[in-house]
Amino acid sequence: MAWLFLTAAGACEIAATTLFRYSEGMTRLVPTLAFVAVGLLSLYLLQRSISGTEAIPLGTAYAVWTGIGAAGTVVVGLAFYGEPANTLRLALLAVLVGSIIGLKFASAN
Repeated sequence: MAWLFLTAAGACEIAATTLFRYSEGMTRLVPTLAFVAVGLLSLYLLQRSISGTEAIPLGTAYAVWTGIGAAGTVVVGLAFYGEPANTLRLALLAVLVGSIIGLKFASAN
């Protein structure tokens, strides 16, 4: 269950960064409130993933959480905002995703 919480936290992190784009420097009320709400939900889910009987070690959880957020945000940028998709960028994204998967397999749970 902890990995499910962590995956959901990462997904919320992707949503939060996307909402942040629409807040226009936190000057637009609705996107700013949505950004804060989704960001807090992300932190709550991260906390759930590091507590309980199936807890993920904090260092692993934090690295995976930020990795999911970073990789997902890059993918959103590529898919919806016309960000560049050059070979080096895609290769580094693959390394990041591979590192996230590696941390999952290296974890005790």
